[in-house]
This record gives sequence, C-alpha cells and structure tokens, in this order.
Amino acid sequence: MSQTKIKNMEEFAAASGISRPTLSKYFNDPDSVRKTTRQKIETALESFDYRPNIYAMNQNRRMTKNIGIVVPYLADQFFGEIVRVIERRCIDAGFSPSLFSSHGEQAREIDILDNLRSMKPAGVLLAPLGRQSDKSAIEAFCRDVPTVLFDSNIEGMGEAFVGSDNYSFVSQTVEYLSRSGEPPCFIEMRHPANPNANKRREAYLSMMSRLKFEPHVIPIEGTGWEFEEIGRQGGLKLLSDRALPTRSVLCSNDRLAIGFLSACYEKGVRVGRFDGCDLRVASHDGHPLSRFTCPSLTTAGHDYASVSEHAVETLFRLIDRGGRFKEREETLFPAGLIIRNSA
Repeated sequence: MSQTKIKNMEEFAAASGISRPTLSKYFNDPDSVRKTTRQKIETALESFDYRPNIYAMNQNRRMTKNIGIVVPYLADQFFGEIVRVIERRCIDAGFSPSLFSSHGEQAREIDILDNLRSMKPAGVLLAPLGRQSDKSAIEAFCRDVPTVLFDSNIEGMGEAFVGSDNYSFVSQTVEYLSRSGEPPCFIEMRHPANPNANKRREAYLSMMSRLKFEPHVIPIEGTGWEFEEIGRQGGLKLLSDRALPTRSVLCSNDRLAIGFLSACYEKGVRVGRFDGCDLRVASHDGHPLSRFTCPSLTTAGHDYASVSEHAVETLFRLIDRGGRFKEREETLFPAGLIIRNSA
C-alpha cells in the first residue's frame, strides 16, 4: 500500500489516473461502471491509503442526485454552448441536471432559486443576472445550497466563481485594431444587463491609456437582453448622425456587434478589413453565430470548453467536500483572438 495519505476523491483520482466522474459513479453504484473499470478502481483502492467519506456521501444522497443549472437567458446561444457541456458532464457523472432560465427577470430568478432549494439539489451552477439580481436572495441561497457561480461574478457569493478574464478579451482586440489600423471607439449599452460589460469598458480605457490613444466610449440606449436589436437601433442612430469618431468600432459583446452589422447593411456601409471598406468592426465573446455574420466577425472568444469543464469539476469537488471550501475560489480563463473578415 502507498504511504501517501490521500485526503479526498480528487486526490485519489489524480493518484489513480481514474477520472473523478467515473469514481463518483462507482462509489454511488459499483455496478454502474464496466467490469474492467470496477476492477481497476478496486485495485487502486488496495494500492492507496484512501477510503471515501461514507457519511458525506450519504448526506449527498439525502440531498438527491439533482444538479441545478441556472442561466439568465437561454435563448442566447452563448449560454446554450456552455450548458451543453455542463449537462453532458453531469449526466456522465451520474447526476440529473435540471436547467432553468430566468429570462432576464429578477422575480423569475428568485422563484427559480426558491424552487431549487425545495428540490434539495446536491449542488447548483448559477450564472446570475448580475446587475439585476437581488443580491440578498442569492446570498441566502448560497448559504443553503452548495453553489458555484459562472459567467457573471457577484463578489463574495457562492463557494467559487468560474469565468473568463475580461481584460484578456479587450486587451487583445484593442491592441490588434490599433496595430492594424485606426484605434477603436467602444460601443456599449448605457445600462448593461451584465457586470462583465463594466469590466470590459474599464479594460478598454486602460488599454487606450497604455497605448497613448484617446478613448471614445459610446453608450447606446436600450435595456434588457435583446442585445441584437439594441445594437441595430443604436447603430442606425450613430450612422445616421455620423457620430462615429473613428473608422474602427469595438462592441462590448458579439450580440451587440451582430445588431450593429445589420445597421451597417441597412445604411449601405461596407464593413471589412480590405481596401474599399468604410468601417472595421470587432467584438468580444466568440459567440457561436459570430462566424456566420456577413462579413464574419472578428472577436475575442471565450474558452467555452475550459470554463464549462472547470465549473463542473469545481462543483463536484464542492459536493465531495460537504458543500464548503475553506476559501472562496475564483478561476478566470483568458480569451483567444479570432481574426475574421470584419476587421
């Protein structure tokens, strides 16, 4: 037997080379894994000084095998792409995921959390509305239910947050646009629905200052989650008023940019990075539809796989440790610049 003391299932997974979800399935029901896999796990148990915390596992069984997944707006394919990975991982680990969308409404988000509390889930992956959230309701929920936040961070709430580094997004787009042409102006919603927008504006100002260019932040009107229509209406007004200070436009997110591209088409403004084009347009998120716009959209994209996988793994560790970490964890993944025809 190994002399190394293994404290929890995560360490056992690393030492044995057997995935954490497979171990969870085995300890919940040994017959749920293949015979060869079961033999490999049982051999590893004999080789290492590890036995699962049966009390904690029984507690988790009383809390059901349900996993709650809450997003602010499921019609947004950005969330659809993340949820697709999360659901598959939960199912593979023997959990039953339940998906909820708050539709951008604070009251709906509160109702979902109340319903989830009554379901006694093993844990919850929550992408809160952010600016529109009732923070006291989320704080109370996180005290009662093991919760990992993703996408939108609310400081100090939940046992962990997993998301993308907004500075990484904007630093890459500003640097690229400034190096390859005119420095960009920055288009955002005057009242953004998501706190990531504020961080992106701050990153834009910081990068423009670092590069010694004059910043131009242009807020457009509109509230809610219909970002494409807000971008379109804002773009039509800016183009009609000839209010753009530069020939490079950087949008806060891809959905705003998709609407802005529509406005450019309606106004006969040619967008692209080639000779004869009137404007260059870039954005942030790597939205699944961004490669199908006309022209295809240059963007700094999320690492969807890493964010999704790490969020699930963090929740599994949280459940394994009885629903609490010693300290709140925060993990940010960098963006990747995707150069396409729009800029």
